[in-house]
Amino acid sequence: MQRFEGTSNYVATDDLKVAVNAAVTLRRPLLVKGEPGTGKTVLAHEIAQAVGAPLIEWNIKSTTKAQQGLYEYDAVARLRDGQLGDERVHDIANYIRKGKLWEAFTAPTPPVLLIDEIDKADIEFPNDLLQELDRMEFHVYETRETIRAAERPIVVITSNNEKELPDAFLRRCFFHYIAFPNRETMQAIIDVHFPGIQKLLVGKALDIFYDVRDVPGLKKKPSTSELLDWLKLLLHEDMPLEVLQDRDPTKAIPPLHGALLKNEADVMLFERLAFMSRRQGGR
Repeated sequence: MQRFEGTSNYVATDDLKVAVNAAVTLRRPLLVKGEPGTGKTVLAHEIAQAVGAPLIEWNIKSTTKAQQGLYEYDAVARLRDGQLGDERVHDIANYIRKGKLWEAFTAPTPPVLLIDEIDKADIEFPNDLLQELDRMEFHVYETRETIRAAERPIVVITSNNEKELPDAFLRRCFFHYIAFPNRETMQAIIDVHFPGIQKLLVGKALDIFYDVRDVPGLKKKPSTSELLDWLKLLLHEDMPLEVLQDRDPTKAIPPLHGALLKNEADVMLFERLAFMSRRQGGR
């Protein structure tokens, strides 16, 4: 497989490129953590695009069970068909629903398998997949067949750190934490999404954005995706550069702040800061 070097749509830092290529070389799942909005999920899409592989996504929810990734046997449907006299009932394979791992193991071309937000599931979920991800095979008891991957898919697993993952699971992964982009990397990301954007506007917007992130006590720091949304709004509303350059420090909340601040506690925090700034300015 060719080495991953990022794509024209995705700015990959050097350490992220090293992590992706190391995971592929070691034939280990790549476990990616980082703040929400730092591009963990998008990474799998871009790896698939870069190496010309199909992408299979398994989006994990709190109710997801590991068995669903392998297969599910629909006994209820078989019982119903039996009562209706349907001929399909004689072949149990008609009632086996393939899961995402089955799809990935039997795909004609080795795919990229994304197991997205694994920490949303029950704490036992990662351990329940250990053997299957290790051996790249599993047994279907109802049909007495073994589903085995002819070639290992590239497995990308994302986590938002909502739960600690078991040590036994971590040992089997190559781990990478996507650090929040520094200003230089963020500038490169903006250039990809907004080619030709006015540099002065970006510079001032980044000043405000990083100032907002640095405010102590912020419940949810704005992410990369929220910065891009904010810039899109600033451009769409044709916001004059002066509004950002000459922003009144006693009006702490940035213009169109709904793209950056996502809960009332953070909005109230900025309103309190603005009130304190006005009081100090009045002395």
